[in-house]
Amino acid sequence: MFAAYAASFDRDQPLDGLRLGERPEPEVPPGWTVVHVRAATLNHHDLWTLRGVGITREQLPMILGCDAAGVDSDGNEVVLHSVIGATGHGVGPGERRSLLSERYQGTLAERVAVPQWNVLPKPPELTFAEAACLPTAWLTAYRMLFTAADVRPGDTVLVQGAGGGVATAALVLGRAAGLRVFVTSRDEAKRARALELGAEAAVEPGQRLPRRVDAVIETVGAATWAHSVRSLRPGGTLVISGATSGQNPPAAELNRVFFLELKVVGVTMGTKEELASLLSFCASTGVRPLIDSTLPMDRAREGLERLNRGDVFGKIVLTG
Repeated sequence: MFAAYAASFDRDQPLDGLRLGERPEPEVPPGWTVVHVRAATLNHHDLWTLRGVGITREQLPMILGCDAAGVDSDGNEVVLHSVIGATGHGVGPGERRSLLSERYQGTLAERVAVPQWNVLPKPPELTFAEAACLPTAWLTAYRMLFTAADVRPGDTVLVQGAGGGVATAALVLGRAAGLRVFVTSRDEAKRARALELGAEAAVEPGQRLPRRVDAVIETVGAATWAHSVRSLRPGGTLVISGATSGQNPPAAELNRVFFLELKVVGVTMGTKEELASLLSFCASTGVRPLIDSTLPMDRAREGLERLNRGDVFGKIVLTG
């Protein structure tokens, strides 16, 4: 079957390790099933894999891709929950949590094998492309906002790095839930696009906000950490799920954290139950993931090159 996979690692030039071509059909252990992929989306996780983060050379070649929507062996339209091992379903009860494309082959392929427990019905209101956007970036944003930050309608949220998959999802979901959302971006066009999507203010990174916020959605890391901490009201919550600009900020701002009694919460993906709630939320409210572009699977390199440059606003979808 055709797939996009990591054949080697390169920290500086991650795309040098990408290969497009034939791979063996997926193995199907007891309790697992095969899904024919109709749509999958790209994530920064794919670039980190190509850099050798979270995976060893002994695991190569590894098919990329964390999320997908498709059709199961019974003809049902389904969405995949990408976290394997968190519950013990389909794997040993002591197996540590991983995402597809870390321990098990990923979704950028014609077919993918997953535990049957990880398969959810796709709402008919969503296209395959829309549904494929939800299990990674949008699920992460959903958990960051409504579980970790525990914000309510009328609360104010800062979303760092407008244009990224999680950031865009947090903006759209936040506005749909009645939040007041501020965003940052170095790119003037991305700030303008964020305003069109309902952001109350869009500023350059580090710029003072109109007011201090109840929560910050942080995926950028080192470059925006100080601004995130300084933008919170006393008792506010900083939720972090990524560090695309680096994991070691020059100043941790610990004095502000303890003096203002701030909360710092880490998030990786979300639960199957939260994904089901997100699917229902989108189906019932009309909220739809923002899709930057759609490409056939054999143009995965083009999509990953754009993602690596940061030349995206929303999700890049690959179709089978």
